Amino acid sequence: MNRIITIGREFGSGGRELGRRLSEKLGIAYYDKEIITEISKRTQLSEEYVHQVSEKRPLISFPIHVGQSLLVTPDPVFQQNMSVLSEQYKLLTELAEKSDCIIVGRCADYVLREMNPFRIFVYADTESKLKRCMERSEPGEHLTEKELRKKMKDVDRSRAQYCEFCSQQKWGDKSYYDLLINTSGKNIKQLSNSLYEYLK
Repeated sequence: MNRIITIGREFGSGGRELGRRLSEKLGIAYYDKEIITEISKRTQLSEEYVHQVSEKRPLISFPIHVGQSLLVTPDPVFQQNMSVLSEQYKLLTELAEKSDCIIVGRCADYVLREMNPFRIFVYADTESKLKRCMERSEPGEHLTEKELRKKMKDVDRSRAQYCEFCSQQKWGDKSYYDLLINTSGKNIKQLSNSLYEYLK
């Protein structure tokens, strides 16, 4: 069975960078945004839409017709969202079966649970995450500190809801992970060196 490492992370904690650096040191495949691109190709939906679905709990709306009974009509948006999640489940399984790899996010720790992945969760205090986000802001993104704090909370809330929807597990709960890493005030490059020594 291939060696699978999954990384769940709080927004701004440096989990993505940690995963990328670790994959380079271990010489194994790294999957993150590439997953979104591939699902977009398979479903013929935009990458932006796929990204939104893959990190948020699908919303179900129930149009109800009142008569002798309550009837729930099919929700095409929900069905489309579920098709994206189904494709993501298939892709994660394919990637894990293909070779040793590190997969960031996408509830991969739960999806691939029968393949016994090594499950990591990366977190940090608010000020450290805020500093890291401001230093690594996307080109053209000029958020104020207040706006960035709100974005951090919103993204993490969405990830928690998505995790609960897919797995009925509490996102970030230490009982579901093999290793929790606090990156508060830490250098990610140095942390990746230590993690490599532990995992090699």
